[in-house]
Amino acid sequence: CNLQPKDAAKMPESAWKLLFYTLSWSYGIYLLFFTDYPFFYDPPSVFYDWKKGMDVPTDIAIAYLLQCSFYGHSIYATAYMDTWRKDSVVMLLHHVVTLTLIAFSYAFSRAWRARGLPGAGGCAGGSCAGSGSSPGIPVGPLNPRCSLCPRRFWFRLYWFPLKVLYATCYSSLQSVPNIPFYFFFNALLLVLTLMNIYWFLYIVLFVAKVLMGQMKEVNDVREYDVEVSRKT
Repeated sequence: CNLQPKDAAKMPESAWKLLFYTLSWSYGIYLLFFTDYPFFYDPPSVFYDWKKGMDVPTDIAIAYLLQCSFYGHSIYATAYMDTWRKDSVVMLLHHVVTLTLIAFSYAFSRAWRARGLPGAGGCAGGSCAGSGSSPGIPVGPLNPRCSLCPRRFWFRLYWFPLKVLYATCYSSLQSVPNIPFYFFFNALLLVLTLMNIYWFLYIVLFVAKVLMGQMKEVNDVREYDVEVSRKT
């Protein structure tokens, strides 16, 4: 494949992420469009007829397990396996927040069934179905960042607020006025939204540099060695 040594070192983790995102995207699509769940077209329905003590359906529980295990692995991989980048600290925080959101959502499922639901938020937020665009997917010939720009904006900065934040911040109180853990879970979701904006700005910066002729090849603007090579 004529990969550079630094790119070859990233290949195993990148291939694993590609496999996981493909599977999780597919499973998210299945939950949202091939089952009876109306979450995608009617996100507030997650809170309809809510009552304390509701069980998590098995297929949704599987999505919880997949996402939880992946983000648990991602914390270790970001800290000890991946190339350290300018956004690695934010990446670690992202994985911790996401893992907390998913794990506590499942743990508190009898108190609040909908929060962090991978099926409801995955396609819009990007973790299960669009989250096919993890902030950590490396950039290269097979994954040019320019192509990620419209998709990331659509999934993370349009659908996520429209379908997830609207349902959790507003609709949840309309359906269940005294819903528990309201501020805790919404605070985590808002932190993820800020991180989505942060990573989108990296993409905008990359596109701007390409358009202004400051970059002649596809490089990850988050990497330190790119800056070093430019200066030398």
